[in-house]
Amino acid sequence: MPGTDPRPPSATQSPPPAVVREGGRTLPSPALAEARRTMEICNACRYCESFCPVFPAMELRRAFSDGDLGYLANLCHNCKGCWHACQYAPPHEWGLNLPRAFAELRAETYASHAWPRGLGRVFERNGMVVSLATALCLAAVMILTVLLQDQATLSASHGGPGAFYAVIPWGVMAGLGGLTFGWAVLAMALGARSFWRASGGGAISRAALRAALRDAGQTRHLGGGGEGCNDIDERFGMGRRHFHLAMMWGFLLCFAATIAGTVMDHGFGWAAPYSWYSVPVVLGTAGGIGLMAGTAGLFAIKFATDRAPEATGLWGMDLGLLALLHLTALTGLALLAWRHTPAMGWLLAIHLGFVLALFVTLPYGKMVHGVYRLLALVRHHREQQAR
Repeated sequence: MPGTDPRPPSATQSPPPAVVREGGRTLPSPALAEARRTMEICNACRYCESFCPVFPAMELRRAFSDGDLGYLANLCHNCKGCWHACQYAPPHEWGLNLPRAFAELRAETYASHAWPRGLGRVFERNGMVVSLATALCLAAVMILTVLLQDQATLSASHGGPGAFYAVIPWGVMAGLGGLTFGWAVLAMALGARSFWRASGGGAISRAALRAALRDAGQTRHLGGGGEGCNDIDERFGMGRRHFHLAMMWGFLLCFAATIAGTVMDHGFGWAAPYSWYSVPVVLGTAGGIGLMAGTAGLFAIKFATDRAPEATGLWGMDLGLLALLHLTALTGLALLAWRHTPAMGWLLAIHLGFVLALFVTLPYGKMVHGVYRLLALVRHHREQQAR
């Protein structure tokens, strides 16, 4: 209630300035301490209880373990509705900023659950790491292409089945892609298992998984209560939701195109490149357009948004992924458009370099938020079904 102090005694304590050991015990990080302070105040106030799934999940708890806070931070979709509604946000002396607190804690959970553990530090300099990985992968593919082929073959026009393999042999292409993608899947799976155990673990019911997948597939919680989220300022809108949908489904369509091409090549012996009306090309074209539109729109929203509730220090992670996805889609569409010209060899090498960079950085960039958020939604629906 306004005019009353909703804080429990522990909420009045200032968070520790750093992670230190004191008397044999480890104090929480600033991000964890701030998230706990904010949640304790929010749990006493409850003004935002109908805003998003975070608050119904919060209300099931009287105290917040580290695992609970990591779960709630990843359940947050950063719609920022609570920031604009909060009576204790700055300039109030309590200075609550839940979107920023949870964004910082999410990044901390990505780092703490990364596998191998030492690579969690990559999240601290993610923008630089994405740039370096992209540059190294591009350089490696270009050098490998030049070493494997002479200039006449690389710059010639190639047509018919197996044209791509005339520039980069199938074994090299499949080996590089399979190795990097396999590593990414393994690292993300082990990180997800660590997060699930830390956040409470337990069995995953089919009903909870179905509900979570439905929410994720529709980006339901980027729609607020139906009027949208506060993408830029206090006004509601659906822009971020629509662009996120375009990016997510564009990525999934591109992945489906890759699977379809693999089945056609290895299952039926039909070597790429395929016709304009083939399943891989149709899926890949639609996916590439969706990826480019979605990432461009999210870029525009990111730079137009009110920065007060934003954790701007983490923007390198966000923008790095958006740029890498956008360039991967752009080079893929360019390769499709000019695949029967002398530019095909160079475009193939550049596109493959971006794809490999994406695979290498998948477990150590913003892409992991999709896995952690899905698991948080699973736990949320399991808790709500058990009430």
